Amino acid sequence: MTTGTTDPVAAAFRRLRTAAETRTPCPPVRDLIGPDDETLAYAVQRRLTEAGVRDGRRPVGRKVGLTSPAVQRQLGVDRPDFGMLFADMACAESAVISLDRLLQPRVEAEIAFVLADDVTDPGVTAVTVGQRVAYAVAALEIVDSRIAGWDISFADTVADNGSSGLFVLGADQVPLDAVEPAAVRMTMYVDGVPASTGSGAACLGDPLEALAWLARTTLAHGDPLRARDVVLSGALGPMVPVTPGMQVRAHLSGLGSVGATFATRGAVTKGVS
Repeated sequence: MTTGTTDPVAAAFRRLRTAAETRTPCPPVRDLIGPDDETLAYAVQRRLTEAGVRDGRRPVGRKVGLTSPAVQRQLGVDRPDFGMLFADMACAESAVISLDRLLQPRVEAEIAFVLADDVTDPGVTAVTVGQRVAYAVAALEIVDSRIAGWDISFADTVADNGSSGLFVLGADQVPLDAVEPAAVRMTMYVDGVPASTGSGAACLGDPLEALAWLARTTLAHGDPLRARDVVLSGALGPMVPVTPGMQVRAHLSGLGSVGATFATRGAVTKGVS
């Protein structure tokens, strides 16, 4: 880690902010904040969030990342993290998404929850957090990294807003009394061919456990989950690199399906809110 009078959080913020603004991946920030320092990593993420809000971006929820053992193995990390969701990250079901908005995208299928109430109980559990959920919905998360080659440690991905990109919610809004998230089975197809499979149990044992972890953690950070927040609870199976022209559709048992098409660079993005 850099020592002396240099502010490592400010330096990491500038590196990641410049990468996002110039659309040019940057080196990892672990040389500045260390590979495992959660406090510094979330401080960088918080500065990026504050800068986004100053720019007019509107927070709409959170994403939980690194919940699936398969994804942890893919990225070489060993614990969950979270990042902020903004309104301009939301894409409509079956959207055509231009790759101009992304640097190094990968796609994964998840269960999203939309909250009915604030969650401010520090002892919230998977059972009690479910009582604050308005509905569950099939989702795609298009993860991305401002760090070149996805060369990330835990602190790198946390600082980089949980390697966030875009997200797509399906059309079916399912109350929790009609679906058991841990039992959901997922198959994600790329151009009609199965490319990733998994289940709700791959997400910390139960996506509601991931939601409860997030609720406790964001509360401890002083910014609890609020009513109407969208929460992407974590991947149900391995993520897949995105290529131009790729069509993706994920089927989640009990929750329906969700899809998107990735246009070539320079194409007009459709269906983005």
